[in-house]
Amino acid sequence: MQQIKEQRDMAISAYIHIPFCEHICYYCDFNKVFLERQPVDEYISCLLKEMKLTLEKNPIEKSPTLYVGGGTPTSLSATQLETLLGGINALFPMETVTEFTVEANPGDLTIDKLKVMKDYGVNRLSMGVQTFDDVLLKKIGRKHTVKDVYNTMAFLEKADFQNVSIDLIYALPGQTLTSFRDTLRRAIELDLPHYSLYSLILENKTMFMNWVRQGRLEMPDQEIEGQMFEETMSAMYNTGKFQYEISNFAKPGFESQHNLVYWNNEHYFGFGAGASGYLGKTRYKNFGPIQHYLKPLRQNQLPIYETEELSRHNQIEEEMFLGLRKKAGISKAHFMEKFGVDMTTIYGNVLTNLVKKDWLIETKDTVRLTQKGLLIGNEIFEKFLLD
Repeated sequence: MQQIKEQRDMAISAYIHIPFCEHICYYCDFNKVFLERQPVDEYISCLLKEMKLTLEKNPIEKSPTLYVGGGTPTSLSATQLETLLGGINALFPMETVTEFTVEANPGDLTIDKLKVMKDYGVNRLSMGVQTFDDVLLKKIGRKHTVKDVYNTMAFLEKADFQNVSIDLIYALPGQTLTSFRDTLRRAIELDLPHYSLYSLILENKTMFMNWVRQGRLEMPDQEIEGQMFEETMSAMYNTGKFQYEISNFAKPGFESQHNLVYWNNEHYFGFGAGASGYLGKTRYKNFGPIQHYLKPLRQNQLPIYETEELSRHNQIEEEMFLGLRKKAGISKAHFMEKFGVDMTTIYGNVLTNLVKKDWLIETKDTVRLTQKGLLIGNEIFEKFLLD
């Protein structure tokens, strides 16, 4: 009984996965399928059933953030979107939700879809723009054009929908510094409250990886990639968008609260095919293929494919890896409260060495990466692995 009460008192956010796309991008390794001939309506029905079963098992009173990602959530029709968002509203304590994000593609939004989103409390959109170069957009397999981006932004402005974030990818095949600078300039000119910038990572089982192995793609070298990122940090800072996490920039007050759930190593539900969640000491992952995901739900069973019980060491390592991604770093007091041990007791030598290298700043209250450290985050995170 006590455990249920503790669970109920916890604030647990949720990620909700829509795996359908009208087009598959060449670099993408997320769990996704072509929309055509897919059992979309059954998927939405089973997705809501998964939420119901999970919330019955893990009753909560607060859910600070909800995030509908993909795939392409806006590939759903307005009617399907209404079924999904209406179901979410009926299941979650919506009065406690402060940020409700839906991912969208430029060119996919319609007045009907936006009205449905607004009616059901969606107050933030995350748009996959990737680049303001039509040649590169075609090269990476995106179906939208630069014109679609501007048209969508004008449409959102007219609808008075202001909390919009865009994703950009840099170090694309064949991308020059000149092309990237143009993309960065155009993105900043939109004066949006939030920007996410990621370097292209070649993932297995993507068309891009196959083409690189065949020698058909030429990637920018690491020096150019580093310069793109440094110029991004400088340009964002100079225009009032502050880096609050390695890849994310925002006007003050517009930081992504949902992504901060991940970086603060807090708990969240993962709903949908291939989605991952984190509850208590357990990380879990759902079946990815659509039919494998639907099958247990047809029998009123949860579609969990694997679970991992985290040891105390695992939890401490994750706290460091994730927390150091934030510009503000990690609070020593919070670490002590969470694990009952002083951070320096575990990592004293590591911290001292990283400070000497000018990769880390340690104060009496926090540890955080330096500007130099932000450029080589992964190399630093490895130092916090416990034997």
